[in-house]
Amino acid sequence: MTGTDVIAAGVDGSASALHAVAWAAAEAARAGGVLRLVHAYRVPEHGDAAGRIVAGEVGTALRRQGEGWLREAGKVAEATAPGVEVQAVLTEESPATALLDQSRHAATVVVGARGLGGYEGLLAGSVAVALAAHGECPVVVVRGRRPHDPPPAEGPVVVGVDDSEAGVAAVEFAFTEAERRRVPVVAVHVWGDVVLDVVPDTTEHRHPVSADPAEIAEKERAVLDERLAGCRRRHPGVEVEAIVERGRPVRALLAHGQRAQLVVVGSRGLGGIPGMLLGSTSRTLVVHAPCPVAVIRPRQRTTRPHGGETPQ
Repeated sequence: MTGTDVIAAGVDGSASALHAVAWAAAEAARAGGVLRLVHAYRVPEHGDAAGRIVAGEVGTALRRQGEGWLREAGKVAEATAPGVEVQAVLTEESPATALLDQSRHAATVVVGARGLGGYEGLLAGSVAVALAAHGECPVVVVRGRRPHDPPPAEGPVVVGVDDSEAGVAAVEFAFTEAERRRVPVVAVHVWGDVVLDVVPDTTEHRHPVSADPAEIAEKERAVLDERLAGCRRRHPGVEVEAIVERGRPVRALLAHGQRAQLVVVGSRGLGGIPGMLLGSTSRTLVVHAPCPVAVIRPRQRTTRPHGGETPQ
């Protein structure tokens, strides 16, 4: 990221959103970027004149409420990262649409795991899941060890490593974040059971049923070292713990996430169905991880400022 990049954070008045704002403010400070606070609201539609009058009154109330939440979020941002430039955007559209629009131009979009509309036991809000599935830039879903906890501020950056395009981008993102935080990267590469068949439309490493598991693990470690080599050269100051395990990627990442301050994963790794925008591993992490989760989708783009209506 550059000094002109924007970190956009969704604001909805919930404690989860304020945790996300604080996380995003700290990220903007580390990156030398701008924090953009975004609140979106929808006014019910009515066909008759009386309904339109009521809708107008409701819209005014929702706007004032949103302005108050943005001011509160601004105070949290200032307390977390004094001096960071803060922009406030208030817009009349669905929250998911507004934040997806921000993702087309921002460096990162940050949201809480659950908003005001969430029920007890609903561990990830629909907006967070929609953004992770469809966002066009890295999306961070801010989570704590328990549903209402703030996110952990200590620990390494854990990243799931495979050779999918999104997985390669996830490794670069993880090294950059670890370098800014001055913490290690824990690179986790998981290989599965031996199989005879090959799944179409994937490049997943497959091993014959007669293969020696110890030999497979040795080969997979060599593969992991190769995938990390470029980032190690570009980020020589980052300590790396490389882990090769047999099993399921989601279980390994959830386990290592217990000691992490951030887990990074590609939006859809190997074995995913073409056209499926959020793989099972990334979706499970968004819902269950014990720390913030960054979901990375590779793209070529130039970051551009994106305007919006700024409350006075």
